[in-house]
Amino acid sequence: MDFWTITGLLLQGFGITCLLFALTLLLAIPLGLALSFLSMSKFKFIKAPVKIFIWIIRGIPLMLFIFVIYYLPSLLADGNAGANIFNSIDLQMTIAAGSTELLWQGRFLAVLIAFVINYACYFSEIFRGGIESIPQGQYEAGYVLGLTKNQVFFKIVLKQVVKRIVPALSNEIITLVKDTALANAIAIPEIIHCAKMMASSQALIWPIFYTAAFYLLFVGLLTVLLGKVEKKLSYFKA
Repeated sequence: MDFWTITGLLLQGFGITCLLFALTLLLAIPLGLALSFLSMSKFKFIKAPVKIFIWIIRGIPLMLFIFVIYYLPSLLADGNAGANIFNSIDLQMTIAAGSTELLWQGRFLAVLIAFVINYACYFSEIFRGGIESIPQGQYEAGYVLGLTKNQVFFKIVLKQVVKRIVPALSNEIITLVKDTALANAIAIPEIIHCAKMMASSQALIWPIFYTAAFYLLFVGLLTVLLGKVEKKLSYFKA
């Protein structure tokens, strides 16, 4: 294989990487916001289970959690990890589409679920910290002005929260880019998996190192974009 052929194959894998990144971000941010509100609930029967759930998810390595999501449902169903429900999804998709190219999509669903839950828990703590960092006096000032609770939150508090959490959120987003490589643990054809396949089938080791260029370029673009967002919000500085 020449350089450009390998680049094209890696780009296909990188497309799966970007898809996993985008879907995780799209789903984990609203779920994380919901979890943050639940973890700050005044009702202990809601607050306590949510906090315990977040603690458990944040304490489990992401790769292990991927295995839990992928294998546990089948183990609980019939004790046979080989008869995986996500493999059944693969088979159904393949029969419907008449193509073996969809064989990975059931596993992709398992990875996506694991990523969304994992990152939602991390995002929830960032959101909670940002919301709780706003002085109580700002809420009271809003109420004095005749604003409702929702108006105080969305017009006064939320904008300041966004400014405060952007650096921490940016760090988690960049970490997410690199964590997508863990999807190859269950043979999702993302960029690292594609490079490993080339190493085993073509005896080419350099494509594995070449994947670093894709990650560096993507992280570089995200860093610039997130830096501009942070600068855009700098008007909140005293």
